[in-house]
Amino acid sequence: MKHVYLALLALALIGSVNGGAYAAEPTGPRRPVVAPDSATTEKFDVNGLTVILRRNSANEVVVANLYLLGGARQLTSQTAGIEALILAASERGTKRFPGAALRQRTARLGSTIGIEANDDWSAIGMRAIRSTFDSTWAIFADRVMAPTLDPTEVEIVRDQLLTVAREQSTQPDDAATQLADSLLYINHPNALSPTGTPESIASLTAAQLKQYHTQQFVTSRMLLVVVGNVDRAQLERLVRTSLSTMPRGTYKWSAPPPVVSTGRALAIDNRPLPTNYLLGYAPGPSATDPDYTALRVATAVLSGRLFTEVRSRRNLSYAVEAPFLERANAVGGLYVTTVDPNQVLRLMRQELTTLQTESVDPVGLKRLEQQFITEYYLKNETNADQANVLARAELYQGDFRAADRFMEGLRRVTPEDVRRVARQYLKDFRFAYVGDASKLDKSLLTNF
Repeated sequence: MKHVYLALLALALIGSVNGGAYAAEPTGPRRPVVAPDSATTEKFDVNGLTVILRRNSANEVVVANLYLLGGARQLTSQTAGIEALILAASERGTKRFPGAALRQRTARLGSTIGIEANDDWSAIGMRAIRSTFDSTWAIFADRVMAPTLDPTEVEIVRDQLLTVAREQSTQPDDAATQLADSLLYINHPNALSPTGTPESIASLTAAQLKQYHTQQFVTSRMLLVVVGNVDRAQLERLVRTSLSTMPRGTYKWSAPPPVVSTGRALAIDNRPLPTNYLLGYAPGPSATDPDYTALRVATAVLSGRLFTEVRSRRNLSYAVEAPFLERANAVGGLYVTTVDPNQVLRLMRQELTTLQTESVDPVGLKRLEQQFITEYYLKNETNADQANVLARAELYQGDFRAADRFMEGLRRVTPEDVRRVARQYLKDFRFAYVGDASKLDKSLLTNF
């Protein structure tokens, strides 16, 4: 299953601040995983720009992610995709590095710069080694501060983004995700696509991009997270002479509003496909609620049971899970690709009922917690991953140090918590179905 914002990864010129070519770090023998340690992390302000620095001397890679806060809430239906287009077009030239000179210099340094656009922010991130950090920073900062946004170059990038947007609806997995998102976020700011629609992207002009950049690229909207072997004095010097000179603005971050439950829903995209795609979402608690972690555990337990029953024992799917969307307001879900949706739905209902009515084995829950802890460290092994964890903690929970309390909260989840949150949140699903409608018994969905 893919989320809408990942569509940008289809462009060769765009990496991702979450992973892919941008975030990859040197291969070879693995270093020991370094557990995040709040004592090595500090937060400070440079002329109105908030900076979080985590010193990590385990390798020579330095990652810097700049988050432009607000995401979909900064957009209208006419401007959807504008930040993604600005950040992508910035690779085509800036004031200090015109035209192809920017790409050539980045390549010579062996550094990478990627972008991302999602519901809560747009981001541009750089990865360099310690010896090239200052030189890469000069390019990175100029892409944020002074993109040329030449109309000819903008048109090239716009056409690329437009192709991606148009192709999304042709991929059933992407179509199911878009459809499920539209049902989940009815009358919510996240109903707008941060990567844009074919209509919004096609209408954007270079003049609009320049005006938006002037008005919206302000330091009050920025959060800079740096992870790597770099000291505060060096980083402050770089920020003070570049990004912090931009206008401050008056933006104030706040968590997006919760998703209001509107009851069950179903949207069908009837296509003559051999495999059918079913994705349903149910809104959950905010990231500051203790139930957030409990729901994460509950969906993990349900995912394991669905995998066993649907895939391993009956071979009805190659992809089945209960996804947990890690956003400011959690989202739980049910997802499957299958040739027999009705049989799978009966099994899903059976496993969900068991989770909601019977207590999880305490010993099994402890094993799951240990697995979570192992995966947590592995997922945070790279500097890029640690940067994103710190950003989410700072924005969603109001404190970057909350990232280091994840395991503590995990260990507090009890079998009764799992059963309770499954009953409380995993209900009134809003389902999207892409496939042969004649194979779906719609009445089965009323049980969810």
